[in-house]
Amino acid sequence: MQKPSLPKGTRDFGPIQMARRNYILDQIRSTFQLFGYNQIETPAMENLSTLTGKYGDEGDQLLFKILNSGDYLKNVSAEDLEKGASATLTKVSEKGLRYDLTVPFARFVVMNRNDLTFPFKRFQIQPVWRADRPQKGRYREFYQCDADVVGTDSLVCEAEIILMIRDVFAKLKLNDYSIKLNNRKILTGISEAIGAAGKEGQLCVAIDKLDKIGWEKVQEELIGRAFSEDSLEKLAPLINLTEGFEGKISFLKSFLAGSKVGLQGVGELEELAVILKGMGENLDFVDFDVMLARGLSYYTGAIFEVKVNNASIGSVSGGGRYDNLTGVFGLSGVSGVGISFGVDRLYDVLEELELFPQGSVQTSKILLTHFDEKGFSYALSHLQKFRKAGIKAEIYPDLSKVKKQLDFATKKGIHFVGICGDNEIAENLISIKNLETGDQESLTIDAAIFKLS
Repeated sequence: MQKPSLPKGTRDFGPIQMARRNYILDQIRSTFQLFGYNQIETPAMENLSTLTGKYGDEGDQLLFKILNSGDYLKNVSAEDLEKGASATLTKVSEKGLRYDLTVPFARFVVMNRNDLTFPFKRFQIQPVWRADRPQKGRYREFYQCDADVVGTDSLVCEAEIILMIRDVFAKLKLNDYSIKLNNRKILTGISEAIGAAGKEGQLCVAIDKLDKIGWEKVQEELIGRAFSEDSLEKLAPLINLTEGFEGKISFLKSFLAGSKVGLQGVGELEELAVILKGMGENLDFVDFDVMLARGLSYYTGAIFEVKVNNASIGSVSGGGRYDNLTGVFGLSGVSGVGISFGVDRLYDVLEELELFPQGSVQTSKILLTHFDEKGFSYALSHLQKFRKAGIKAEIYPDLSKVKKQLDFATKKGIHFVGICGDNEIAENLISIKNLETGDQESLTIDAAIFKLS
């Protein structure tokens, strides 16, 4: 007999887990709607040509490819096999599971541009898949909650992303976290300032691992990517900047004095702070991290990453500005900015910090119980009356001992039972028992419904 199992990096979600996850999704969805975002969905699979080349070399390696249906080897020659996977892949696989929701969204915008009103705000809550090495907080299948706005360069959108993050975290009762903020233009300026112009992509890939592998290992990787010792010496002062927002801005204006694009990035962050102030808000929870890179290659402006303090999970949210993503699909000049919440990571954080509300499982409010066939028929005749009044109700479906029925209600977390015995039938009543207190009273059906409403 085959032993059932799950693919590594995936999980089942039972009633308790689903209730808790829906709790998270409800808070995020309500925030997105509060800020004027509308929901869309895209297919689980996309053409590989849509996905590849959008996430950098390392991201492309994490794409789940789908074998073509039928004889997927029919177009593969012996010569292709000798050349290896790169020569074979396009002939055996034309589609892949989506890696994130941003690239499919860009594809959606291009294909539906004549039907959309710009600036276009959308949110998506769907699973994504990555062929990553599974570990705590990192899964191969997980949900993302994305909110993006395209068709405007306004930094008001970046300001609202900060406000949305704070709103979601307040609803989830998370009050110790950091919204790490940077700008890819600043990173481009840094690469110019350290004498490595044109290598900002390689710089970002390396320093994106700073928290995971440390500065020494990052230096080794940069040397392996042909960065000079002189470049590393110039980069070193930026690694442990301890100044606040204004202090870092001042430092960068001097450090990036020779980089036009770098100073533009600094200016955008200054303007972002001014916009927040104009909205009556501030930079609470915001940490200007000069070394924040985020490895995805499509970011061009502000970038965000959110970490909950005193939790073992890494980042739970991230995003940024992208100016050229729709251009690869034939629609240039459409700028966008967005944020993504990792639901599975937020779940793990709330569980670790014991922040899930009690009684989050939405079970029935009343179970109708019975002693015999006559009582079963009587309970059945009243069941829909409770439901039509908006009360979650169910009947024990089998003829069993009352103790078994009461045990069922207790295990399922149902607080009330409606006892349908001979006395209740004779007087056209129902006895409502509170399983938490033990209190019991006989009521008319209408009175019982009123009591539980």
